[in-house]
Amino acid sequence: MFLEERHKEILRLLEEKGSIRTSEIQRKFSVGYDTAKRDLRLLEEQKLLNRTHGGAMAMKTVAFGKPAGVTCADFGEIKPNYLAIAEQALSMLCDRDVIFITAATVGYFMAQRLPEHLSLRVVTNSTVMAEELRKKPNVSVIMLGGEMDAKGNCYDAFAVDMIRQLRFDKCFLTSAAISPDFGLSIQKSGAIPFWNAVIDASRQAIGLYPTEKIGFDSIVRICP
Repeated sequence: MFLEERHKEILRLLEEKGSIRTSEIQRKFSVGYDTAKRDLRLLEEQKLLNRTHGGAMAMKTVAFGKPAGVTCADFGEIKPNYLAIAEQALSMLCDRDVIFITAATVGYFMAQRLPEHLSLRVVTNSTVMAEELRKKPNVSVIMLGGEMDAKGNCYDAFAVDMIRQLRFDKCFLTSAAISPDFGLSIQKSGAIPFWNAVIDASRQAIGLYPTEKIGFDSIVRICP
């Protein structure tokens, strides 16, 4: 396979999966480690991907996330792996749990499918999540306040102060990427105090991570 053909196929896989590992390039194209790394470096120089520890992520995954004003409720497509993660997380709930659920897509799937036989108290910083949760008679909702962003979420000091007055049995969270070396990471630093407060307030912190986010690093670390 010519270099250009290999690069085209690497970009197709990135578009499909969101991430790719150096070892995957080696196996798929029968090339050495140095060649796989060089392929990713050349594509990054063309601003077609973002290299990470162990591979690369699509530019749209690492650099942008959802556009301003676009929320977890605005995506009609249900990715099977996201839904499977949400359902696995729901199986970890117990009656009378106090929980925090991320306002990311997989968290929204959880909110939509909370089991009716459990009495739950759910804490959220998202008006979109709160609107979904208020429809459920078995769920008591605590809404964290503060200055709202374009997605209807509150991450500022007011929200952090409220979290410090609460204790959760479990928090369900996600981020742009997670790796053993860098931990949980996101694109922007503004929400770091919020996420650390959520983790500190939780007896158990549970990560909701699809395969394409695992083993990669975004720009800013939340925690180990």
